[in-house]
Amino acid sequence: MVERFHRPDGSIGQVHPLRVLADDGRVLLAWLPAGTPIIGSRLVDGRHMADAPLEQRFRIPRVAVPDFWHRTSTLRRIADDEWSSVWWFFDAAGRFTNWYVNLEVPLGRTPAGVDRIDGVLDVVVERDGTWRWDDEDEAEVAIDAGRLTHEQLDRLRAEGERIGALAERGAYPFDGTDTDFRPDPDWPMPELPAELSPRSGTGPAPAPR
Repeated sequence: MVERFHRPDGSIGQVHPLRVLADDGRVLLAWLPAGTPIIGSRLVDGRHMADAPLEQRFRIPRVAVPDFWHRTSTLRRIADDEWSSVWWFFDAAGRFTNWYVNLEVPLGRTPAGVDRIDGVLDVVVERDGTWRWDDEDEAEVAIDAGRLTHEQLDRLRAEGERIGALAERGAYPFDGTDTDFRPDPDWPMPELPAELSPRSGTGPAPAPR
């Protein structure tokens, strides 16, 4: 299964392959270890988004590129009807570090997996339940660039407040559940669909974000 992040024009940006651990048809629990091949994105001039000045990040077109998941390994809870997905972060030694809540616009599922729009604004939850907003400056710029609407950002902020209240109470998923997760060492890396895999020799066609 893959998690696909759509652009506002409906085209596909990043694609993350996932190992499904549980799925009841509404809530998906999946694993994405560090080093997994993904489809990432860069600015059309070759820069990473973080390398561009803030005011340019959502105005310069992007291209899809073969890449790897460089960050910490993540256990992801993705609910079809929630405007967020909760990521458990694990370091290189397999130790849980904190939660990262990716605020997202849900777009439903396809036979290939789940489709979302990245909401730019995010929430970081520490082990003790304290939390903070992340990328607030980018969210405001994304509004000006037409990447998000005011209505979407309002809904995403409300979702972040809901998440923050759960964290403050130590309620699931911030109650310690799955912080001791350990993947089976024999599991292979999740794989991209064959037509997107860098090993296919083609990769995805460039597409502006």
